[in-house]
Amino acid sequence: MSRFTAARLSPGRRESDLARLRSERFDVLVIGGGVVGVGAALDAASRGLSVALVEAADLAAGTSSRSSKLVHGGLRYLEQLEFGLVHEALRERGLLTTRLAPHLVRPMPILVPLPADKLHGAALRAYYGAGVALYDVFAGVSRAAGRGMPLHRHLSAAEVRRIFPSLREDAVGGAIRYYDAQVDDARLVTTLARTAASLGAAVVTSAQVVRLLRDAREVTGVRVRDRESDVEFDVAARTVIAATGVWSDDLTGMLAGPGGPPVRAGLRVRASKGVHLVVPRSAITGESGLILRTPTSVLFVLPWGGHWIIGTTDTDWALDRAHPAANERDIVYLLDQVNAVLDRPLTPADIEGVYAGLRPLLAAEARPGRRPHSRDESSSVLSREHAVVEPMLGLMLVAGGKLTTYRVMAADVVDRAARRLGNRVPPSRTERLPLVGADGYHRLWTNRADVARRHNVSAGVLEHLLERYGSAALEVLALVDERPDLGRPLAGAPEYLAAEIAYAARAEAALHVEDALTRRTRVSVETTHRGADSALDVAAILGDELGWSAGRRTAEVDNYLARVAAERESQRMLDDLTADAARLGAPDVRAKI
Repeated sequence: MSRFTAARLSPGRRESDLARLRSERFDVLVIGGGVVGVGAALDAASRGLSVALVEAADLAAGTSSRSSKLVHGGLRYLEQLEFGLVHEALRERGLLTTRLAPHLVRPMPILVPLPADKLHGAALRAYYGAGVALYDVFAGVSRAAGRGMPLHRHLSAAEVRRIFPSLREDAVGGAIRYYDAQVDDARLVTTLARTAASLGAAVVTSAQVVRLLRDAREVTGVRVRDRESDVEFDVAARTVIAATGVWSDDLTGMLAGPGGPPVRAGLRVRASKGVHLVVPRSAITGESGLILRTPTSVLFVLPWGGHWIIGTTDTDWALDRAHPAANERDIVYLLDQVNAVLDRPLTPADIEGVYAGLRPLLAAEARPGRRPHSRDESSSVLSREHAVVEPMLGLMLVAGGKLTTYRVMAADVVDRAARRLGNRVPPSRTERLPLVGADGYHRLWTNRADVARRHNVSAGVLEHLLERYGSAALEVLALVDERPDLGRPLAGAPEYLAAEIAYAARAEAALHVEDALTRRTRVSVETTHRGADSALDVAAILGDELGWSAGRRTAEVDNYLARVAAERESQRMLDDLTADAARLGAPDVRAKI
């Protein structure tokens, strides 16, 4: 069996994995299909353990599809003297760009604009210049990861105007250009899940944990509800890993027995809302990203294919966590911040899409001390930004962290599980395990003109597929060979092929129109219609692949259109409370259909 075949998350694979959940006792059961959860499943499976992963909604349905799309070291952490944290993140960035996922994670230049005032600009040039120089040093220290990025460079005001003509001349007196990396976060999660599946992990979405199974003071598994069939069943496991992000406190609430006292988990997670805007590439003229200082944090303006991503905000959120809502004030705030440096101000009419995500931040309960989130309950030193705890025998919680260091977090929590499983468990090997699509990617990219001719597609189409699937792009092209009608552009979203929707159902665990338009593609935020003009076409393609009735196809479209309408309405509200109420006007697709 080829690696691609073994990695297919098809409807048939879902049924066989469901059967495995009912019948096997797994070494490791992971709860949560975000980047840390699928990373933990991959880490455990690569060590030869029997692994299952269950996710209540879709892969990357929460935070892991709503980030700034950056794989970065965290330049601002240098100001906080968090040198170890920066070095760790830069090492992971190097691994992803050079070895693990070069088809998904690519270098991106970013400008740090300097003020036009000569005295102030000179002082900041020296200050920021020292920071990015140290950034480059840390990036080059790890021989195993490789640098993977060009070095930084100081630019004059004239050079900045050539690179980024949309910057106001009176606002910028030069810049420093450095490099970080960009990734489609949801595609990274899907690829990680497929790589875990290729190593034998059972990966099941729409599978919600409703109860923890216990034998006295030990967790022995979970009770799961299949949200597609509404059937409940038990899953047995020697260890359970919860990578549930902003839902971590919900899971720890299941630890207390009926009528019993609450169990102290050892950490609490606070949700912070981050809102991003998507505008067309034509709205801003520039060849690199920007990082700007704001009164409270930093603002990124990042090129994203034919678009720009502008974000983010940072505000507490205590409302619905499945569908965090952006309100009008969030949008106005972001426009005001970016317009301060642009020669042509952006208006709400320029906005194609808006998305909001929740960052899982560790509350101070995690560990006392000068660096409160740097140790787990057994005092093993971890990154400052994440923690691993074992609130009950057999249950490990991992929380905090960021997209860039998912692999470190995954290895840390699987190491903890391995201590329970015994000495037979080898150490993590994901540092040297390329993800599905990485093998052969560079060869295909080098020969892309010939490959495009052989498959009768344009070079642009092949480049698009290679940058989304790597060498697995050949599987998408094989679908077009099988069904030439799938070689057409998707209705309402000509950047994508109809074949990509069929492939999402056949190989990437897409079960609903929302899954395909929001996470397997990014049509929901890259088009002014937010995917509404594509929903009927997507329902027809998925319906053919998944065997939907005419009624089911109509219901899927209606549900998606209701979601778009609710999101638009929420973005006209002035505060979180009313925005949340408006967004909840559209029920969750997995609760309705």
